[in-house]
Amino acid sequence: MGETRDLLRLTAEISADFVEGLDERPVLPEVDLEALRAALTRDLPDAPTDARAVISELAANSDAGIAAMAGGRWFGFVLGGSVPAALAADWLTSAWDQNAGLFAPTPAAAIVEEVAGGWLRELLGVPTAASFGFVTGCQMAHVTALAAARLHVLHERGWDVGDDGLYGAPPIRVVVGATRHVTVDRALRLLGMGAPDIIGADDQGRMRVEELELDERPTIVCTQIGDVNTGACDDVSAIVERTHASGAWLHVDGAFGLWAAASPSLRHLVAGCEHADSWATDAHKWLNVPYDCGIAFCAHPESHRAAMGTTAAYLVQGDGEGNREPLDYNPEFSRRARGFPVYAAIRALGRTGIAAMIERSCAHARRFAAGLEELGAEVLNEVVLNQVLFRFEDDERTADVLRAVQASGEAWMSGTVWSGRAAIRVSVSNWQTTDEDVERTLAAYRAAVSGQAAAR
Repeated sequence: MGETRDLLRLTAEISADFVEGLDERPVLPEVDLEALRAALTRDLPDAPTDARAVISELAANSDAGIAAMAGGRWFGFVLGGSVPAALAADWLTSAWDQNAGLFAPTPAAAIVEEVAGGWLRELLGVPTAASFGFVTGCQMAHVTALAAARLHVLHERGWDVGDDGLYGAPPIRVVVGATRHVTVDRALRLLGMGAPDIIGADDQGRMRVEELELDERPTIVCTQIGDVNTGACDDVSAIVERTHASGAWLHVDGAFGLWAAASPSLRHLVAGCEHADSWATDAHKWLNVPYDCGIAFCAHPESHRAAMGTTAAYLVQGDGEGNREPLDYNPEFSRRARGFPVYAAIRALGRTGIAAMIERSCAHARRFAAGLEELGAEVLNEVVLNQVLFRFEDDERTADVLRAVQASGEAWMSGTVWSGRAAIRVSVSNWQTTDEDVERTLAAYRAAVSGQAAAR
């Protein structure tokens, strides 16, 4: 066991060096892919290799292709980092190596998941009676929640999708906003429900509720809290009125935006979400736990369990004590014990720390918007959360400035298309982002703008 301890110490040192050096790394290095592939490629080994050598060489040979996603100047997509307690708990999760599918063989993992799930419901304004499942991310949270929705709305029409499948079932109408996230469409495709009906969106990406006309068909409405480009939130209270009147199921895509509920100053953005039927969110975004971790919530636990639960003679289930079986609420048998990092993050940050982290991200976004406008950029969104969407005078200029900033290594963010034109989106989600990080990034934009102007 001494060799294992030495190996883990070595790994901890390499990891600590990486985390401590994030500020000095290019955020997305320019990579010689041929050299990177050559460094990592080996013939299938016939004989064992010393584990210390494997880890040392893996770290050294991978380094050129590792982005500083965990650092404070990564603004691409919507990525959080890992708060220290969550990172440490994730190491423990790997060391403990628990298969978190069942309660009896892994009671600590199951109980921590129960506690963390309860804390999440309280933080996010989800009803205390709602069930939950820990999954890989919001993609599988959508699949899980919408599977429960599919079963529920068909059961209401006398159809048992569990026994009879979808062949011959009453068609399910799914309604989405025009700027919904693509993971919703993918979930519908995986569940055999096909393409959704699309409702128009306003210039911020919010669903036009006045276009939402519902009838007595089995229907699922997918609303959005936090548009991935603008951060805009649908008027869920108004949508709730229509879905409840028609008996439709309301699903909330709150991948990052649902975390506004944890902030007293932002909570108004999620008004009405407490009346939904299901919710999907990520912990690896604004809670800043390591990848991967998403959560599906369902206001109808019996439908959730009927859609996901399963039994087998060899499984140790139903101990008679009423303990929650994790296997009943997510689509996986064998899976990582994702509750440990979530538990550690929430305990370490507390309610006030989580609120401060979210509010700080939004304040940085507002500062970005102001600084970019000073540089002549057109900010396209109302900066209500942590997203800033902007562009320059034409698509070519926008693309050139973005490439220059990315190439500088000072920061990384992605381009997008909004209203048919090229744009840039900054997403501030990392607990480590500081005022200095914002200023360094704005300085990179100043240099890019002036450099592009000189080139013209």
